[in-house]
This record gives sequence, C-alpha cells and structure tokens, in this order.
Amino acid sequence: MSLFKKKMEPVKSDFGDFEPPKTPKSVQSPVKRTLINTLVTLLFAAAYFYVDLPPINLKSERFYAFVLLCCLIYGVSAAATAGFKAPSMKEYFGFVKKQCKIPFLVAVVAVVVCAVGTLSSAEILRASAYRDLLSVESGDFATEIKEISYDQIPMLDASSAEKLGDRKLGELADMVSQFEVAEDYTQINYNGRPVRVTPLVYGDWIKWFNNRTEGLPAYLVIDMVNQNVTVERPESGIKYSKGDHFGRNIYRHLRFNYPTFMFEEPIFEIDEEGTPYWVCARQDKTIGLFGGRDIIGAVLVNALTGECEYLAADQIPTWVDHLYSASLIIRQYDYYGKYINGFINSVLGQEGVTVTTEGYNYIAINDDVYMYTGITSVGGDESNVGFILTNQRTKETKYYPCAGAEEFSAMASAQGQVQQMNYTATFPLLLNIADQPTYFMALKDAAGLVKMYAMVNVSQYQIVATGNTVAECERNYRSMLANNGLISEEQTDIENVERGSVSGSITEIRSAVMGGDSFYFLRLAGGDVYYRISASACELAVILNVGDDVRIDFNAGEGSILEAVGVERIAVAAADQTEETA
Repeated sequence: MSLFKKKMEPVKSDFGDFEPPKTPKSVQSPVKRTLINTLVTLLFAAAYFYVDLPPINLKSERFYAFVLLCCLIYGVSAAATAGFKAPSMKEYFGFVKKQCKIPFLVAVVAVVVCAVGTLSSAEILRASAYRDLLSVESGDFATEIKEISYDQIPMLDASSAEKLGDRKLGELADMVSQFEVAEDYTQINYNGRPVRVTPLVYGDWIKWFNNRTEGLPAYLVIDMVNQNVTVERPESGIKYSKGDHFGRNIYRHLRFNYPTFMFEEPIFEIDEEGTPYWVCARQDKTIGLFGGRDIIGAVLVNALTGECEYLAADQIPTWVDHLYSASLIIRQYDYYGKYINGFINSVLGQEGVTVTTEGYNYIAINDDVYMYTGITSVGGDESNVGFILTNQRTKETKYYPCAGAEEFSAMASAQGQVQQMNYTATFPLLLNIADQPTYFMALKDAAGLVKMYAMVNVSQYQIVATGNTVAECERNYRSMLANNGLISEEQTDIENVERGSVSGSITEIRSAVMGGDSFYFLRLAGGDVYYRISASACELAVILNVGDDVRIDFNAGEGSILEAVGVERIAVAAADQTEETA
C-alpha cells in the first residue's frame, strides 16, 4: 500500500510539482455533438434576435453581424463538445474547417457578400446615383412663400416645449408619481395649428408593472403659438410605446409583425381626431447592397390597440407629417450638392459643390410640415448661398437662392442686439416679411423662458429688430427695412397686412402670462374665436370686463385664436356683430 501511494505522488523537480495534463472530456457521438451544437446556436439566435431585433434582410448590415455571431457560437460550442483545445489559432481554424463545414461556409459567404455589397455601393463608383436620391427644383421665394399669420408661427423650440411639458406633468397629481414625459416632442400640424406632441413613459420597471394593464393614460399637446399645454386622455391607454416592455415594446412589435422590414426611428403623431399613432417609415437601400438609404413606405401603428397598416410612400394620409426624417433629407441633399458635377469634381476643383449648414427647423405650410435648412459652399465661410424647404411627407424639395448670413451668424447678431440681457436665441425660422427672406427667432433667458422676439434680414444680417411681442417686432423690422431702402413706405406700416375687425359684447375673458408679459384672450358673443392681445400692446385690455362692448382689430387668419392688434370700447348702439375685412 505504501508503494502504491508512493507511485501516485507527483514528481518533484527543481521546477516544482508537475502533474500530467488532463485530457478534456468530449461527447463521443458526432451526431450527438452536432445536435448539441445546433441547439446551443438556435438558443443563442433566438435570445439575440429577441433582444437586438435585427431585420432578416440581405440589405441590412445588422443581419450579417447576426449570421456571423451565430456561426461563431456554433464553432465555440463544437470545440467545447469535442474537447478540443487549440494551441494556436491556425489549428483552431483547421478544426473549424473539418468539424463545422456548413457554419464555416455560411460565414465565408456572408463575408464575401458584404465585401461585394460594400464595393457595389461605393460612392466613387455610383456618384450619379447618390446625387439623384433627392430631386431638387428651384423656386422663387417672394412668390411661392406667402406671409403667414401669427397663429401659424411656431414660437417654441423643442427645449422650451420640454420645459412646459414637464411643468404640466408636475401639476397632475394622479400621474406625476407614476409617469414621466417622453422626449419625442414631435412637431406636427394638428387641426391647422403648429403643435408638438409627446406621450408619457413609465417611471421605472416597478411603475410599469403596476400600470401595464391600463397602459399610458395620456399624451401632451403643446401649442407652439400660445404656449398652452393640453393633456389628452384617450378612452383606452396607450399600450404600445418605446418605453413598454416585451411584446408591447413598439420596436419588438414591429419586428415580429414585419421581420424583413428595415425601419427608421418610430415617430409619435396623432391624426385629426386625436388618435395616437406611431409612424414607422420603412427604409430601403437603393444603391448596390448597402447604399442609397431611402423611404418606400410606412407602417402606421395604432398606439392604443397595436393594429398595424402598411402603406406605400405615395399612399400615406395627409395627417402624417413626418415620413422622411430631417437627417435623411439633409444626408440626401449633401449627396446632391457634393456630386452635382460628378465625383472627380467633388474632390478636385469642387465647382458648384454645396452642403447643408448645421441645424434645421420646421415650419407649417398648407397643412404640411416642411423642414428648412441653409445651403452653403464647401469653402467653410459663414454665409449661405440659399436654403431648401422639404415637405416631410412627400420629400418635395425646393431650393431658393438667397445669398446672406448663415443661421448661427444671425443668432449671434440677434443676441448682440440685447447683449445686456444675456438672452439666448433659438434656431431661426425662415419667414417671408414684405417679400424679404427673414430669420425669425425667440430670445430666451437663463431659465429658458421666451422674453422677446427678433427678426434678422437674411441678405443683410446687420438689420436686426426686436420686440416684446411678434407684432411689435415686425413693426420695428418693417421700419428698418424701409430705412435701408429694401421696401417702400407703403409696405412699412404693418396695417397693410390683411386685417379684419369685429365688434360685439365680451362674453369671456381669459388671461395668461407668457414670456414675462400678460396676454388677454377675448371672446365675443355669438363667436367661438378668441382674440389675443398683450397688456404691453393694449393697456385697455387689463380693465375690460365681461359685457363690455368693444371693437377688435385683428390679423386675418385661420384657427380658434387670432392675434389682435387693437381693442377699443364702443357705444352700445355700435355693437352689431358686424365683420369686415380691410
């Protein structure tokens, strides 16, 4: 027994104890090993697909990454079940070629297809195809872009809307402890008004678990003109959203219903009846295998029920405002401007080469939302050669030549006009004021509240006008245009803008403080329109009472709230509810 024990003791040497290497255990049956490897790979593929949601589409780079990962998992599993430990990568690849022939062949084919697809999509070979992704027509600004009424000018940017949304949620005792406001704030045209809409989201996993049965109870509508925030509560909760989990997560819901589709980021919108939807644009690669990203349709998902409807791009209903994203339009225009005269010219000479400026904004025209961005040369100067307006539902794009300051220079010019107040300018809108392309922007204080407004002439950005109200700002701006000889004296007076007047008895008065000024909303007997005027523009509005007979002059327009430019008391006999257009 002592001899046997002695033989089992490890051999000692000058290098320490030595034990013979252990032989790895392996599954002896090749069929059994193959079944185990296949099962492990399928389990991994199912888990990965559920979490990452790659499209099963040969034009998606994520699909090839998914395939290669599955092949890798099979190879690792095969090595483990065979008890193989490779001393070098060369021997491991030899093992894979022999024991994992099909996964190895699939991986090789995937790599080759990716390489060929990338080459076939190369810009150097397909410059003209990239240029033609976006069709751009030239337009005339003064005749095609009409002056819009004040009830159509969006005066809030996304950050200001976000502050209003968070403040509104804080007022809702039944929601604030369980929900938060999502960061979507999509700008849309809703019943003729520019608004931003955003759903709520669950506060955390526990709050989701407690509220998942009813869903999200509401979404917010922020009016970008009068800054009112409305909480809309659908009859049933929003069951499908970005913040939901498992099958009701909007990304997973889309992937399981359309496994081969490639999607853009889902956009939250509402139709004209207030039903919330997710607009999920379907993208396609139109150049080679991976190039030329474009939109060919969209899936409209009812956020309440999850019901899906796929429509081609030319069948999208008019209430949808965001089919083509701003980033897609900008990217396609950059291709257009870069390759307008071919690939070689884009590198050498660069004659006529243009690019979009940094930043963009939205404006409502004819019940559609248009994206605006400036166009500049590739020289890196701080001036624009023009700008584009693109319909985000149809991708119709117009280019308007107009040499002048780029947007950030105009913002700096506006801030310099009130530099003692340290206001910050929002990214500008492009408006037509007296046939002059004009940057319009709000000026905000350190708390993010709108305090003033500014207008900057695009071609001569030293012409800057400010005002506490939009009307005051425009009057000052028109006066400066006349002083600089850009418009006639007849165009100077804002009274030449189309106006209306109405007389009657006041039946309702509402008030609100916006941008540090008090605004009064007056409704007359027999009417459903509110006329808005600030205390700084009309001191009489402060002391008006229900029952007073008044005459109101207002800017003509559409909508339930119109901008009043003057209010005066009248004799009772004159209050005959007549309306005339100046």
